[in-house]
Amino acid sequence: MFSKRLMTCLRPCASLTSRRLLCAEAKGTAPDMAEVRKRLREIVGASTNWSDHRQAMSERVSLSSTLARSQSELPARSMKDSLVEVHLPLGSQPQLREKYLTFHNTVRFGRILEDLDSLAVLISYAHTYNPALKRSPLSIVTALVDKIDMRQQAIYPGCDIKFTGHVTWVGKTSIEAKMHMTQYRNGAYSPVLDATFVMVARDPENKRAAFVNPLSPEGPEEEELFRQGEVNKSRRVELSTASLLKVAPTAEERNIVHGLFLNTLDAKTVSFRGRLLPPDSVWMEDAKLKGLEICHPQERNIFNRIFGGFLMRKAYELGWANACAFGGGRPGLVAVDDILFQKPVEIGSLLLLSSQVCYTEGKHIQVRVHSEVFDPLTRQHNTTNVFHFTFASDRHVPNVVPRTYGESMLYLDGKRHFNHTVEY
Repeated sequence: MFSKRLMTCLRPCASLTSRRLLCAEAKGTAPDMAEVRKRLREIVGASTNWSDHRQAMSERVSLSSTLARSQSELPARSMKDSLVEVHLPLGSQPQLREKYLTFHNTVRFGRILEDLDSLAVLISYAHTYNPALKRSPLSIVTALVDKIDMRQQAIYPGCDIKFTGHVTWVGKTSIEAKMHMTQYRNGAYSPVLDATFVMVARDPENKRAAFVNPLSPEGPEEEELFRQGEVNKSRRVELSTASLLKVAPTAEERNIVHGLFLNTLDAKTVSFRGRLLPPDSVWMEDAKLKGLEICHPQERNIFNRIFGGFLMRKAYELGWANACAFGGGRPGLVAVDDILFQKPVEIGSLLLLSSQVCYTEGKHIQVRVHSEVFDPLTRQHNTTNVFHFTFASDRHVPNVVPRTYGESMLYLDGKRHFNHTVEY
Protein backbone atom coordinates (compact mmCIF):
# COMPACT_ATOMS: atom_id res chain seq x y z
CA MET A 1 0.00 0.00 0.00
CA PHE A 2 1.03 3.61 -0.46
CA SER A 3 1.97 5.60 2.62
CA LYS A 4 -0.53 8.18 3.91
CA ARG A 5 2.00 10.95 3.23
CA LEU A 6 2.24 9.93 -0.41
CA MET A 7 -1.53 9.73 -0.82
CA THR A 8 -1.98 13.31 0.37
CA CYS A 9 0.09 14.65 -2.56
CA LEU A 10 -1.53 12.52 -5.26
CA ARG A 11 -3.92 15.08 -6.81
CA PRO A 12 -4.02 15.76 -9.71
CA CYS A 13 -0.62 14.22 -10.37
CA ALA A 14 1.84 13.08 -7.78
CA SER A 15 4.69 15.57 -7.75
CA LEU A 16 6.36 18.37 -9.66
CA THR A 17 8.60 15.83 -11.39
CA SER A 18 5.78 13.57 -12.56
CA ARG A 19 3.60 16.54 -13.55
CA ARG A 20 6.38 17.89 -15.77
CA LEU A 21 6.98 14.44 -17.17
CA LEU A 22 3.33 14.02 -18.13
CA CYS A 23 2.70 17.63 -19.14
CA ALA A 24 -0.77 17.39 -17.56
CA GLU A 25 -0.43 20.28 -15.12
CA ALA A 26 -2.33 22.74 -17.28
CA LYS A 27 -5.32 20.44 -17.63
CA GLY A 28 -5.76 20.02 -13.89
CA THR A 29 -6.69 16.38 -14.41
CA ALA A 30 -4.79 13.13 -14.37
CA PRO A 31 -3.66 11.87 -17.81
CA ASP A 32 -5.10 8.86 -19.57
CA MET A 33 -3.22 5.93 -21.11
CA ALA A 34 -3.01 7.56 -24.53
CA GLU A 35 -1.13 10.48 -22.95
CA VAL A 36 1.11 8.07 -21.05
CA ARG A 37 2.21 6.31 -24.24
CA LYS A 38 2.60 9.60 -26.10
CA ARG A 39 4.85 10.91 -23.34
CA LEU A 40 6.94 7.73 -23.32
CA ARG A 41 7.62 8.20 -27.03
CA GLU A 42 8.69 11.79 -26.38
CA ILE A 43 10.98 10.78 -23.51
CA VAL A 44 13.07 8.48 -25.71
CA GLY A 45 12.51 10.25 -29.04
CA ALA A 46 10.43 7.49 -30.64
CA SER A 47 8.06 8.08 -33.54
CA THR A 48 4.61 6.73 -34.34
CA ASN A 49 5.77 6.15 -37.91
CA TRP A 50 7.55 2.85 -38.52
CA SER A 51 10.30 4.17 -40.82
CA ASP A 52 10.89 7.31 -38.74
CA HIS A 53 10.92 5.23 -35.59
CA ARG A 54 13.84 3.13 -36.81
CA GLN A 55 15.84 6.26 -37.66
CA ALA A 56 15.09 7.80 -34.26
CA MET A 57 16.31 4.69 -32.47
CA SER A 58 19.59 4.74 -34.40
CA GLU A 59 20.10 8.38 -33.34
CA ARG A 60 19.84 7.41 -29.65
CA VAL A 61 23.39 6.07 -29.78
CA SER A 62 24.71 9.62 -29.29
CA LEU A 63 22.98 9.81 -25.89
CA SER A 64 25.44 7.35 -24.38
CA SER A 65 27.74 10.22 -23.41
CA THR A 66 25.10 11.53 -20.98
CA LEU A 67 24.92 8.29 -18.97
CA ALA A 68 26.19 8.36 -15.38
CA ARG A 69 29.45 6.51 -14.81
CA SER A 70 28.37 5.52 -11.30
CA GLN A 71 25.22 5.72 -9.20
CA SER A 72 26.91 8.22 -6.87
CA GLU A 73 26.84 10.80 -9.69
CA LEU A 74 23.03 10.80 -9.68
CA PRO A 75 20.88 12.74 -7.19
CA ALA A 76 18.73 10.71 -4.80
CA ARG A 77 14.99 10.70 -5.42
CA SER A 78 12.07 10.42 -3.03
CA MET A 79 9.10 8.12 -3.57
CA LYS A 80 6.83 11.07 -4.26
CA ASP A 81 9.05 12.07 -7.21
CA SER A 82 7.79 9.06 -9.15
CA LEU A 83 4.19 9.03 -7.87
CA VAL A 84 1.84 9.01 -10.85
CA GLU A 85 -1.94 8.85 -11.24
CA VAL A 86 -3.53 7.82 -14.55
CA HIS A 87 -7.20 7.54 -15.44
CA LEU A 88 -8.94 5.05 -17.73
CA PRO A 89 -12.32 6.69 -18.48
CA LEU A 90 -14.31 3.61 -19.50
CA GLY A 91 -17.52 5.04 -18.10
CA SER A 92 -17.39 8.32 -20.01
CA GLN A 93 -15.80 7.20 -23.31
CA PRO A 94 -17.84 4.49 -25.12
CA GLN A 95 -15.31 4.21 -27.97
CA LEU A 96 -12.50 3.46 -25.52
CA ARG A 97 -14.77 0.99 -23.72
CA GLU A 98 -15.10 -1.10 -26.88
CA LYS A 99 -11.35 -1.78 -26.83
CA TYR A 100 -11.59 -3.21 -23.31
CA LEU A 101 -14.90 -5.07 -23.59
CA THR A 102 -15.25 -8.87 -23.53
CA PHE A 103 -18.20 -10.76 -24.99
CA HIS A 104 -19.23 -11.49 -21.38
CA ASN A 105 -19.59 -7.71 -20.82
CA THR A 106 -16.56 -7.57 -18.55
CA VAL A 107 -13.16 -5.90 -18.96
CA ARG A 108 -10.40 -7.64 -20.91
CA PHE A 109 -7.71 -8.21 -18.32
CA GLY A 110 -5.10 -8.56 -21.07
CA ARG A 111 -5.63 -4.86 -21.84
CA ILE A 112 -5.11 -4.04 -18.15
CA LEU A 113 -1.78 -5.89 -18.28
CA GLU A 114 -0.73 -3.70 -21.21
CA ASP A 115 -1.65 -0.56 -19.25
CA LEU A 116 0.22 -1.70 -16.14
CA ASP A 117 3.33 -2.34 -18.21
CA SER A 118 3.23 1.15 -19.76
CA LEU A 119 2.60 2.74 -16.38
CA ALA A 120 5.54 0.90 -14.76
CA VAL A 121 7.86 2.25 -17.47
CA LEU A 122 6.59 5.81 -16.99
CA ILE A 123 6.99 5.56 -13.20
CA SER A 124 10.59 4.49 -13.72
CA TYR A 125 11.26 7.41 -16.06
CA ALA A 126 9.71 9.77 -13.49
CA HIS A 127 12.20 8.45 -10.93
CA THR A 128 15.16 8.98 -13.29
CA TYR A 129 13.91 12.27 -14.79
CA ASN A 130 16.62 14.80 -15.59
CA PRO A 131 15.20 18.21 -16.60
CA ALA A 132 18.54 19.18 -18.18
CA LEU A 133 18.11 16.53 -20.88
CA LYS A 134 15.58 16.73 -23.68
CA ARG A 135 15.57 12.95 -24.10
CA SER A 136 16.42 10.26 -21.61
CA PRO A 137 19.49 8.17 -22.45
CA LEU A 138 18.04 5.24 -20.50
CA SER A 139 16.24 2.34 -22.09
CA ILE A 140 13.95 1.14 -19.29
CA VAL A 141 12.33 -2.24 -19.86
CA THR A 142 10.33 -4.76 -17.83
CA ALA A 143 12.46 -7.52 -16.34
CA LEU A 144 9.87 -9.24 -14.18
CA VAL A 145 6.26 -9.07 -13.09
CA ASP A 146 6.82 -10.10 -9.49
CA LYS A 147 3.18 -10.29 -8.45
CA ILE A 148 -0.33 -9.16 -9.34
CA ASP A 149 -2.96 -9.84 -6.69
CA MET A 150 -6.64 -9.40 -7.46
CA ARG A 151 -8.57 -7.64 -4.70
CA GLN A 152 -11.89 -8.30 -6.43
CA GLN A 153 -12.91 -10.53 -9.35
CA ALA A 154 -15.29 -8.23 -11.20
CA ILE A 155 -14.03 -5.30 -13.31
CA TYR A 156 -16.98 -3.32 -14.66
CA PRO A 157 -16.76 -1.97 -18.23
CA GLY A 158 -19.05 0.99 -17.56
CA CYS A 159 -17.08 2.49 -14.66
CA ASP A 160 -13.95 4.64 -14.70
CA ILE A 161 -10.65 3.13 -13.56
CA LYS A 162 -7.75 4.83 -11.81
CA PHE A 163 -4.14 3.64 -11.68
CA THR A 164 -1.66 4.96 -9.10
CA GLY A 165 1.93 3.91 -8.61
CA HIS A 166 5.46 4.87 -7.61
CA VAL A 167 8.95 3.47 -7.11
CA THR A 168 9.37 1.56 -3.82
CA TRP A 169 12.90 0.17 -4.15
CA VAL A 170 15.97 0.55 -6.38
CA GLY A 171 19.23 -1.30 -6.86
CA LYS A 172 22.11 0.03 -8.92
CA THR A 173 20.42 -0.59 -12.28
CA SER A 174 17.00 -1.98 -11.32
CA ILE A 175 13.75 -0.44 -10.07
CA GLU A 176 10.75 -1.91 -8.26
CA ALA A 177 7.46 -0.16 -9.01
CA LYS A 178 4.26 -0.83 -7.10
CA MET A 179 0.91 0.02 -8.66
CA HIS A 180 -2.69 -0.08 -7.52
CA MET A 181 -5.82 -0.12 -9.64
CA THR A 182 -9.17 1.10 -8.33
CA GLN A 183 -12.58 1.49 -9.96
CA TYR A 184 -15.26 4.10 -9.36
CA ARG A 185 -18.53 2.47 -8.38
CA ASN A 186 -21.40 3.45 -6.09
CA GLY A 187 -19.90 6.86 -5.46
CA ALA A 188 -16.39 5.80 -4.43
CA TYR A 189 -13.21 4.17 -5.71
CA SER A 190 -12.72 0.58 -4.52
CA PRO A 191 -9.51 -1.50 -4.88
CA VAL A 192 -9.26 -3.95 -7.77
CA LEU A 193 -5.63 -5.12 -7.84
CA ASP A 194 -2.12 -4.57 -6.52
CA ALA A 195 0.88 -5.09 -8.81
CA THR A 196 4.64 -5.18 -8.38
CA PHE A 197 6.91 -4.86 -11.43
CA VAL A 198 10.71 -4.97 -11.60
CA MET A 199 12.26 -2.78 -14.27
CA VAL A 200 15.86 -2.57 -15.50
CA ALA A 201 17.72 0.36 -17.02
CA ARG A 202 19.90 -0.16 -20.07
CA ASP A 203 22.02 2.09 -22.26
CA PRO A 204 20.51 3.82 -25.34
CA GLU A 205 21.28 0.77 -27.52
CA ASN A 206 19.80 -1.61 -24.92
CA LYS A 207 23.08 -3.55 -24.79
CA ARG A 208 24.38 -3.05 -21.25
CA ALA A 209 23.11 -2.03 -17.82
CA ALA A 210 22.89 1.64 -16.85
CA PHE A 211 22.79 3.28 -13.41
CA VAL A 212 19.60 4.73 -11.95
CA ASN A 213 19.05 7.36 -9.26
CA PRO A 214 19.21 6.07 -5.68
CA LEU A 215 16.02 6.16 -3.61
CA SER A 216 15.79 8.00 -0.29
CA PRO A 217 12.80 6.83 1.82
CA GLU A 218 11.20 9.46 4.04
CA GLY A 219 9.52 8.31 7.24
CA PRO A 220 8.76 4.86 8.70
CA GLU A 221 6.11 3.92 6.13
CA GLU A 222 8.41 4.53 3.17
CA GLU A 223 11.27 2.78 4.97
CA GLU A 224 9.01 -0.26 5.37
CA LEU A 225 8.17 -0.19 1.64
CA PHE A 226 11.88 -0.06 0.84
CA ARG A 227 12.61 -2.89 3.29
CA GLN A 228 9.91 -4.99 1.63
CA GLY A 229 11.63 -4.37 -1.69
CA GLU A 230 14.81 -5.85 -0.24
CA VAL A 231 12.81 -8.84 1.02
CA ASN A 232 11.30 -9.31 -2.43
CA LYS A 233 14.75 -9.30 -4.01
CA SER A 234 16.03 -11.91 -1.54
CA ARG A 235 12.96 -14.06 -2.10
CA ARG A 236 13.49 -14.00 -5.87
CA VAL A 237 17.11 -15.11 -5.41
CA GLU A 238 16.01 -17.97 -3.14
CA LEU A 239 13.33 -19.11 -5.58
CA SER A 240 15.81 -19.06 -8.45
CA THR A 241 18.32 -21.08 -6.42
CA ALA A 242 15.67 -23.69 -5.53
CA SER A 243 14.34 -23.98 -9.11
CA LEU A 244 13.52 -27.52 -10.20
CA LEU A 245 15.57 -26.80 -13.31
CA LYS A 246 18.64 -26.62 -11.03
CA VAL A 247 18.06 -28.84 -7.98
CA ALA A 248 16.11 -32.00 -7.13
CA PRO A 249 12.68 -31.80 -5.49
CA THR A 250 12.47 -31.82 -1.70
CA ALA A 251 11.77 -35.05 0.18
CA GLU A 252 8.13 -34.02 0.62
CA GLU A 253 7.80 -33.26 -3.09
CA ARG A 254 9.35 -36.61 -4.03
CA ASN A 255 6.72 -38.34 -1.89
CA ILE A 256 3.98 -36.38 -3.69
CA VAL A 257 5.28 -37.47 -7.09
CA HIS A 258 5.57 -41.09 -5.99
CA GLY A 259 2.05 -40.98 -4.58
CA LEU A 260 0.72 -39.69 -7.90
CA PHE A 261 2.56 -42.49 -9.69
CA LEU A 262 1.19 -45.21 -7.41
CA ASN A 263 -2.31 -43.81 -7.80
CA THR A 264 -2.17 -44.39 -11.55
CA LEU A 265 -0.84 -47.98 -11.54
CA ASP A 266 -3.08 -50.72 -12.88
CA ALA A 267 -3.79 -53.00 -9.90
CA LYS A 268 -4.57 -55.90 -12.25
CA THR A 269 -1.03 -56.04 -13.60
CA VAL A 270 2.26 -56.23 -11.72
CA SER A 271 3.92 -53.69 -14.01
CA PHE A 272 5.36 -50.21 -13.82
CA ARG A 273 4.15 -49.57 -17.36
CA GLY A 274 0.46 -50.20 -16.84
CA ARG A 275 -1.03 -46.79 -16.09
CA LEU A 276 -4.69 -45.94 -15.53
CA LEU A 277 -6.21 -42.50 -15.21
CA PRO A 278 -7.91 -42.09 -11.82
CA PRO A 279 -11.57 -40.95 -11.67
CA ASP A 280 -12.26 -37.23 -12.06
CA SER A 281 -8.83 -36.68 -13.56
CA VAL A 282 -7.17 -35.51 -16.78
CA TRP A 283 -3.71 -36.48 -18.02
CA MET A 284 -1.47 -33.42 -18.09
CA GLU A 285 -0.63 -34.05 -21.74
CA ASP A 286 -4.32 -33.50 -22.55
CA ALA A 287 -4.47 -30.15 -20.75
CA LYS A 288 -2.52 -28.07 -23.28
CA LEU A 289 -3.46 -25.25 -25.61
CA LYS A 290 -1.12 -23.61 -28.11
CA GLY A 291 -1.08 -20.49 -30.25
CA LEU A 292 1.07 -18.58 -32.71
CA GLU A 293 1.56 -14.87 -33.24
CA ILE A 294 3.30 -13.11 -36.12
CA CYS A 295 4.97 -10.08 -34.52
CA HIS A 296 4.08 -7.07 -36.66
CA PRO A 297 5.47 -3.51 -36.27
CA GLN A 298 2.11 -2.37 -34.90
CA GLU A 299 2.91 -4.18 -31.63
CA ARG A 300 6.34 -2.60 -31.15
CA ASN A 301 7.39 -0.71 -28.04
CA ILE A 302 9.31 2.55 -27.84
CA PHE A 303 12.58 0.65 -28.30
CA ASN A 304 11.66 -1.08 -31.55
CA ARG A 305 10.96 -4.46 -29.95
CA ILE A 306 7.65 -6.18 -29.32
CA PHE A 307 5.76 -4.52 -26.46
CA GLY A 308 5.94 -6.58 -23.26
CA GLY A 309 2.32 -5.74 -22.46
CA PHE A 310 1.27 -7.30 -25.78
CA LEU A 311 3.12 -10.50 -24.87
CA MET A 312 1.41 -10.57 -21.46
CA ARG A 313 -2.00 -10.01 -23.02
CA LYS A 314 -1.57 -12.84 -25.51
CA ALA A 315 -0.22 -15.19 -22.84
CA TYR A 316 -3.03 -14.34 -20.44
CA GLU A 317 -5.76 -14.84 -23.05
CA LEU A 318 -4.32 -18.22 -24.07
CA GLY A 319 -3.98 -19.26 -20.42
CA TRP A 320 -7.55 -18.16 -19.68
CA ALA A 321 -8.86 -20.09 -22.68
CA ASN A 322 -7.04 -23.21 -21.51
CA ALA A 323 -8.41 -22.85 -17.98
CA CYS A 324 -11.87 -22.30 -19.45
CA ALA A 325 -11.65 -25.44 -21.62
CA PHE A 326 -10.20 -27.51 -18.77
CA GLY A 327 -12.68 -26.48 -16.09
CA GLY A 328 -15.75 -26.22 -18.28
CA GLY A 329 -16.73 -22.82 -16.88
CA ARG A 330 -15.69 -19.18 -16.85
CA PRO A 331 -12.61 -18.88 -14.63
CA GLY A 332 -11.72 -15.71 -12.79
CA LEU A 333 -8.15 -14.53 -12.32
CA VAL A 334 -6.78 -14.81 -8.78
CA ALA A 335 -3.15 -13.83 -9.30
CA VAL A 336 -0.34 -13.35 -11.79
CA ASP A 337 2.96 -14.59 -10.44
CA ASP A 338 6.59 -14.42 -11.50
CA ILE A 339 6.44 -13.42 -15.18
CA LEU A 340 10.04 -13.52 -16.33
CA PHE A 341 11.20 -11.64 -19.43
CA GLN A 342 14.28 -13.60 -20.50
CA LYS A 343 14.85 -12.22 -23.99
CA PRO A 344 13.33 -9.43 -26.07
CA VAL A 345 11.08 -10.40 -28.98
CA GLU A 346 12.12 -8.85 -32.27
CA ILE A 347 9.67 -7.48 -34.81
CA GLY A 348 8.96 -10.09 -37.49
CA SER A 349 9.40 -13.01 -35.10
CA LEU A 350 7.18 -16.07 -35.11
CA LEU A 351 6.04 -16.27 -31.49
CA LEU A 352 4.93 -19.69 -30.29
CA LEU A 353 2.80 -19.78 -27.13
CA SER A 354 2.12 -22.98 -25.22
CA SER A 355 -0.17 -23.07 -22.17
CA GLN A 356 -0.28 -25.99 -19.75
CA VAL A 357 -2.60 -26.69 -16.84
CA CYS A 358 0.03 -27.90 -14.39
CA TYR A 359 -1.75 -28.02 -11.04
CA THR A 360 -5.31 -28.00 -9.68
CA GLU A 361 -6.71 -27.76 -6.18
CA GLY A 362 -10.42 -27.50 -5.43
CA LYS A 363 -11.78 -24.93 -7.88
CA HIS A 364 -8.34 -23.46 -8.60
CA ILE A 365 -6.40 -23.97 -11.83
CA GLN A 366 -2.70 -23.15 -12.13
CA VAL A 367 -1.63 -22.43 -15.71
CA ARG A 368 1.89 -22.02 -17.04
CA VAL A 369 2.40 -20.32 -20.41
CA HIS A 370 5.73 -20.71 -22.19
CA SER A 371 6.61 -18.42 -25.09
CA GLU A 372 9.42 -18.85 -27.57
CA VAL A 373 10.49 -17.42 -30.89
CA PHE A 374 11.06 -19.70 -33.83
CA ASP A 375 13.57 -18.87 -36.57
CA PRO A 376 12.37 -20.60 -39.77
CA LEU A 377 15.83 -20.25 -41.36
CA THR A 378 17.89 -21.84 -38.59
CA ARG A 379 14.99 -23.95 -37.19
CA GLN A 380 16.00 -22.83 -33.71
CA HIS A 381 13.64 -22.18 -30.78
CA ASN A 382 14.55 -19.66 -28.08
CA THR A 383 12.55 -19.12 -24.89
CA THR A 384 11.55 -15.49 -24.32
CA ASN A 385 9.04 -15.57 -21.45
CA VAL A 386 7.43 -17.81 -18.87
CA PHE A 387 4.08 -16.79 -17.38
CA HIS A 388 2.22 -18.12 -14.33
CA PHE A 389 -1.51 -17.54 -13.81
CA THR A 390 -3.79 -18.71 -11.01
CA PHE A 391 -7.48 -18.99 -11.92
CA ALA A 392 -10.57 -19.88 -9.89
CA SER A 393 -13.40 -21.68 -11.69
CA ASP A 394 -17.08 -21.26 -10.88
CA ARG A 395 -17.35 -25.04 -10.40
CA HIS A 396 -15.35 -28.07 -9.32
CA VAL A 397 -12.49 -28.92 -11.69
CA PRO A 398 -10.88 -32.33 -12.32
CA ASN A 399 -7.41 -33.21 -11.06
CA VAL A 400 -4.54 -32.86 -13.52
CA VAL A 401 -2.23 -35.89 -13.40
CA PRO A 402 1.37 -36.06 -14.70
CA ARG A 403 2.48 -39.17 -16.55
CA THR A 404 6.22 -38.49 -17.11
CA TYR A 405 9.00 -37.22 -14.85
CA GLY A 406 9.12 -33.92 -16.76
CA GLU A 407 5.38 -33.43 -16.27
CA SER A 408 5.84 -34.24 -12.57
CA MET A 409 8.33 -31.36 -12.32
CA LEU A 410 5.77 -29.07 -14.00
CA TYR A 411 3.21 -30.27 -11.45
CA LEU A 412 5.50 -29.47 -8.52
CA ASP A 413 6.44 -26.10 -9.99
CA GLY A 414 2.74 -25.28 -10.42
CA LYS A 415 2.08 -26.34 -6.83
CA ARG A 416 4.85 -24.05 -5.61
CA HIS A 417 3.40 -21.08 -7.46
CA PHE A 418 -0.10 -21.86 -6.23
CA ASN A 419 1.07 -22.14 -2.62
CA HIS A 420 2.93 -18.84 -2.95
CA THR A 421 -0.28 -17.22 -4.20
CA VAL A 422 -2.28 -18.62 -1.28
CA GLU A 423 0.34 -17.56 1.27
CA TYR A 424 0.44 -13.97 0.08
